[in-house]
Amino acid sequence: MATKQAKRTAQVPAQRGGTGTTARRLLERAGTTYAAEAGITLADKPSPLYRLLTMSVLLSTRIKAGIALSATRELKGFGTPRRMREATWQQRVDALVRGHYRRYDESTATALGQGADLMHQRYGDDLRKLRAEADGDPRAVRRLLQEFPRLGPVGADIFCREAQGVWPELRPYFDRKALQSAERIGLPTDPDGLAKLVRAADLDRFAAALIRVDLEPDLLS
Repeated sequence: MATKQAKRTAQVPAQRGGTGTTARRLLERAGTTYAAEAGITLADKPSPLYRLLTMSVLLSTRIKAGIALSATRELKGFGTPRRMREATWQQRVDALVRGHYRRYDESTATALGQGADLMHQRYGDDLRKLRAEADGDPRAVRRLLQEFPRLGPVGADIFCREAQGVWPELRPYFDRKALQSAERIGLPTDPDGLAKLVRAADLDRFAAALIRVDLEPDLLS
């Protein structure tokens, strides 16, 4: 019997009908963004963007995605930088534990508090100011995001994959993990080639679907 690791890395053949059919099938079966699963109705507004940032921090650690998303939902009550700052460290820890985000709960609670302080000092509690500072350059967005505590390259990629739904200048955003997944299922391996397979409005869902099928190859079987 194949191991789970072997299942993840095995080549999955493209579905009949070509790459367009595979892309549509992928959207139908796995095209839910991680923000949507976490209960975030993403919009170019301060609170949902901040919640997306929080989710990206939680997903950055080596922990199951389902647990990180559960913890994101538990932190909904601290869905603005001000509320996160006003919460005590223990309240943040308790919310993370309710979401089963153990092992990293204490250090993450500290990082979230520090990140909320940075949000206030640097961006006046509004991530749209980070967007303005980046001036339409996705690389600058990615670099500025990594100034937040516990948000490294992986977390920045997560944020940009999801935020391309409301920040069009990020499109098409497919990070290395998404591109590797595309190669395994017989899709183009460059962002522009992948972008041609779906509507611009579906690029965030498509990127999320590529990540999901990498974790669960049976989604296309």
